Amino acid sequence: MSIGEGTGIGFSTMRGRNYPSIRQFTVFMENRVGQLLEVIRRFEGSKVRIVALSINDSAECAFVRFLLSHPEQGREILERAGLALIESDLIGVELPLGHQPLLQVCTALLQAEVNIVQAYPLLVRPHGRAAVALMVDNIEMGLETLYSKGFTMITEADLANDDG
Repeated sequence: MSIGEGTGIGFSTMRGRNYPSIRQFTVFMENRVGQLLEVIRRFEGSKVRIVALSINDSAECAFVRFLLSHPEQGREILERAGLALIESDLIGVELPLGHQPLLQVCTALLQAEVNIVQAYPLLVRPHGRAAVALMVDNIEMGLETLYSKGFTMITEADLANDDG
């Protein structure tokens, strides 16, 4: 059974996918003072907000990963800047209440044999709760597993509609 199938919940997206992923943009940048600020300033004056950020760097270069409130417009801004970028689908999941919420998410994915490749927190709280972005080795199985276990998925629409 696919996510949303038979539940009355439609998860069709603008990109024709049947799962509620969120897009990550990985930007390759020279590792020098002010380079990140130059990229972030490009969103100034637009409705695009950075809702999650991760940086992996070495002496010469850095990979900056962004989740954006308005990914279509964000991609256009990054492309106009002439930046090399890669677009990937991630799972956005709200952390449940309790003492060890991340343990609950990791346990559910382990039971389905879904491996987490990358993880980082969202800077916003779309439903007033903490949330994480996860890159997994099987996004459809990861989403289906988390959804079937009652976790709340974060969608691109949630990121665009958040005022916080």
